Amino acid sequence: MRALRILLIVVVILGGLFVIADRVAVNYAEGEAADRVRTSEGLASTPDVSINGFPFLTQAVGGTLDDVEIGIKDYDAKSGGESIRIADLNAEMHGVQFNSSFSSATADSATGTARISYAELLKAVKKQDAAQVAPGVTAQIEGLSYGGGDKVKVAVTVHTPVGTLHPTVLSSIKVTDGKVSARADSLPKAGALDLAEGRIRAVTDFQQAIDDLPAGIELDRVEAVKDGVEISVKGSKLDLVG
Repeated sequence: MRALRILLIVVVILGGLFVIADRVAVNYAEGEAADRVRTSEGLASTPDVSINGFPFLTQAVGGTLDDVEIGIKDYDAKSGGESIRIADLNAEMHGVQFNSSFSSATADSATGTARISYAELLKAVKKQDAAQVAPGVTAQIEGLSYGGGDKVKVAVTVHTPVGTLHPTVLSSIKVTDGKVSARADSLPKAGALDLAEGRIRAVTDFQQAIDDLPAGIELDRVEAVKDGVEISVKGSKLDLVG
């Protein structure tokens, strides 16, 4: 019985040492991976990297990690050649394969979310010059905000020969052809706004590209939330670093 107790104590101690070694190793690997991603993507700050699954060491020996989460704050993507800031970009990578120096890594697939504030999206879609929608009538988008459910409120300013109008329309938002798009559910029909639908929609409806996302992930779906639009992203066969 005494020998059995000693054996159990030794097993517990060795198990504890293995867990400690495993956690030290995963913390080191997370730090190395975060630095590599920062360099590869040219980020201003180091992203959060979490390597999930236990034990890490057996995954590392095999050269493949089951699940890796990456979180990036204030990521500058591209929109029509201009910069558009993504407040939070979070991605979960599956089947991540890497070499021993962490200089190269690929992922079989990825899913995640990207959140863009209404103020940032407005900067991307707002035209610098008011668009002419009828003789003597110009209009432009002046504001975007949460419209409840899956809707976005689009505030428009319309300048007419007899005064300025400020209609607001509810628009459905979705991903179309890899772009965030909004289409007004209905348009105001009164006075100077009783224009050909195609003309006024040239202002109220828009498509906005969000390009240059990390590792080549792409837009999937978009949802209106109170502080902006939340975009689901996805990808496969992604080059993470290297």
